Amino acid sequence: MSGKKNSRQDAEHQLAALQHQLVLLQQAMSRQQRGAVVVLEGPDAAGKGGIIRRLGWCLDPRWLHVWPTNAPNEPERTQHWLQRFWQRVPQQGHWAVFDRSWYGRVLVERVEQLAAAEVWQRAYDQINAFEQTLQQEGFVLVKIWLDISAETQLKRFTERYQDPAKQWKLTAEDIRNRARWEDYVLARDEMFTRTSTRHAPWQLIDANDKDQARLAVFKLLQQEFSKDLSMTPPLLPAAVTTFFAGTSPHSDGPAHAE
Repeated sequence: MSGKKNSRQDAEHQLAALQHQLVLLQQAMSRQQRGAVVVLEGPDAAGKGGIIRRLGWCLDPRWLHVWPTNAPNEPERTQHWLQRFWQRVPQQGHWAVFDRSWYGRVLVERVEQLAAAEVWQRAYDQINAFEQTLQQEGFVLVKIWLDISAETQLKRFTERYQDPAKQWKLTAEDIRNRARWEDYVLARDEMFTRTSTRHAPWQLIDANDKDQARLAVFKLLQQEFSKDLSMTPPLLPAAVTTFFAGTSPHSDGPAHAE
């Protein structure tokens, strides 16, 4: 038990260091007007929410936007299916994190037969074109699949059921989806084959251990966001450097404490 506790504490220390690095990256990307789009996908209870919370705890909320993706509403059903995602693309210098995404068309809508076969089949090319456009416009795109086993999912569902503070997370849809686990695996595998491109590859992360999954995600984001990014901090105003050098900006010499 003590070893497990120490392992958990070690993971938290590592995560804290990575969170600090992401803060610096967010500031650098904001200064250089580079936007980011992060896609988090995976089975129910894979740990998407926990990762998003830990991003939110450390990053400046003015430059971070989190979009949980649900079924389209009535007006969205009358629009092109990608329009609601275009509307959530962040401005340059900001980050957008999608808790589920446009991949619902080739996952949920395919498996649940909410879209005709010809509709979800042509979506692969539309998704690739959409993502290519994002990258051509200068956005850093990171697509993450949090992978868990059916056994891990059942264990986490049971823990939620037994915890009154977490029971709200369980839905009838969660239970129904378990009966179609293999159908979702087939849909996921074809999604990987059709949309993991050279410029926008899928990143598969083993999420059966939540602590290790969070570390892996933060390390991946640090790696992807730091590419071709200058981390040189901007020059501070002269009044600031003068003040901290011990010189009052309103005097000719250094300020001395009495």
